[in-house]
Amino acid sequence: QVQLVESGGGLVQAGDSLRLSCAASGRTVSRYATGWFRQAPGKQRELVAASAASGGSTYYTDSVKGRFTISRENAKNTVYLQMNNLKAEDTAVYYCAADTTRWGIRTDMHGYEYWGQGTQVTVSS
Repeated sequence: QVQLVESGGGLVQAGDSLRLSCAASGRTVSRYATGWFRQAPGKQRELVAASAASGGSTYYTDSVKGRFTISRENAKNTVYLQMNNLKAEDTAVYYCAADTTRWGIRTDMHGYEYWGQGTQVTVSS
C-alpha cells in the first residue's frame, strides 16, 4: 500500500513558478515508477511527467518540455514537480501517481495503482 499526498498548488500569474510536492508513505519512492498528471475542467486527465524508479529516466509531454521538471528526494520519500514559466493553459488539478509494479517509466494512466487527492494550480494571464 502506498499513500500519496500532494501539496504546493495555488494561484499564480503567468510566468511564475510553483513546486508541487507528493509525499509518499508505505513504500520508498526509489522502488517504483511515479508520474504527475493533470486534469482541466471539461478535459481528460493527461500525463504531464513521469519518472522511473531510479529517477534517471524521465518523460515529459510536449507542452511542458523545458518548463517542468520531475524529481525525487529519497530521504524525504517525496516526488516533486517544478513548474516554471507557467501559462494559463497549465491551469488544472494536478495529481501524483505511483505504479509499484514497475521500475521503468509508465506513460499510460491506467497502469498506475495509487493516486493522490490532487492539488489545484490556477494560472492567471
